[in-house]
Amino acid sequence: MRRIKLIVAYDGTAYCGWQIQQNGVTIEEILNKALTGLLKEPVAVIGASRTDSGVHARGNVAVFDTESRIPGDKICYALNQRLPDDIRIQASEEVPLTYHPRKANCTKTYEYKIMNRKISMPLERLYSYFCYFDLDVDKMKRAAVYLVGEHDFKSFCTTRSQAEETVRTIYSLDVDKAGDMITIRISGSGFLYNMVRIITGTLVKVGMGVYPPEHMEEILEARNRAAAGPTIPAEGLTLVSLDYEKELRPYLEGKNKHWHYVLDQREVEEGGPAHLTIYRCEDEEFERVVRRVVHQAYRNGAKRVSVADDEKGRFRDGGRYGFYTVKEDEGFWMCDEAGLGDGVIMGQKQ
Repeated sequence: MRRIKLIVAYDGTAYCGWQIQQNGVTIEEILNKALTGLLKEPVAVIGASRTDSGVHARGNVAVFDTESRIPGDKICYALNQRLPDDIRIQASEEVPLTYHPRKANCTKTYEYKIMNRKISMPLERLYSYFCYFDLDVDKMKRAAVYLVGEHDFKSFCTTRSQAEETVRTIYSLDVDKAGDMITIRISGSGFLYNMVRIITGTLVKVGMGVYPPEHMEEILEARNRAAAGPTIPAEGLTLVSLDYEKELRPYLEGKNKHWHYVLDQREVEEGGPAHLTIYRCEDEEFERVVRRVVHQAYRNGAKRVSVADDEKGRFRDGGRYGFYTVKEDEGFWMCDEAGLGDGVIMGQKQ
């Protein structure tokens, strides 16, 4: 058995998104049919990003398993002959069977285009949102700054589940204008459902003068979907790329007005522990931060995680942090990964 990775570009206009569903044709469905016909075996692709109806992509990622002996880098050419003109595989390659496009760490980049002029341009209607009102790009840029970094983006998502973790990290958020076209480019560790479109809809409200730029911080802090702007239409949104980490980052840092921590991962790839130091954290956020960051450390390959709470020493014997349970053992807090393996969290008892 071999696993093949595909870089997939598509015009999403005619499709009901990526994921197979009952009410229309999807990108996943087309790829499965084409691959099954090409390889003469049942094929089901796994996509990295399940884009919504009407959303486009230049570089979505998918994998599938096959018994075929066709060289991995040649599959894209044979497959493209079976695909409609609005879907094209940009590249293909064989990857390890352990590789999973939704579990590997990556930076996702999206672009949203806004045609900002008095009269719409028909040639741009499928790939941009038309806005009649003059938008103040400088104000939109100032508002965007508030969203960069690690934050709880609950105000900027359509939450599918109350249990869904809504903390994400935005690495960059740029707003530029060339002629009549405004391009909003956003890169992050991952995005919640409709997050990019809601952020864009809120920035449009800032550009129109409905909200001052500094109101973006108030919206972020509200953690309430009703506080943000509308979910802007899908046609202007394109998934540009998914850039996967080639090696583990030595440090992960989360810092905002509610918490500040550093996860040291320098020893993980050699089988050593990860080290989480919480320098500052509000009490109501402490459990979420520990659960989320320790889980990320295990996902990144750590077998143990040492934890230090510089501010208060809030660990207690029997305390639960998601899958992890704290136990006292010879002056250390030991946290077992209950039912999932032999991992432990160790934090010096205070």
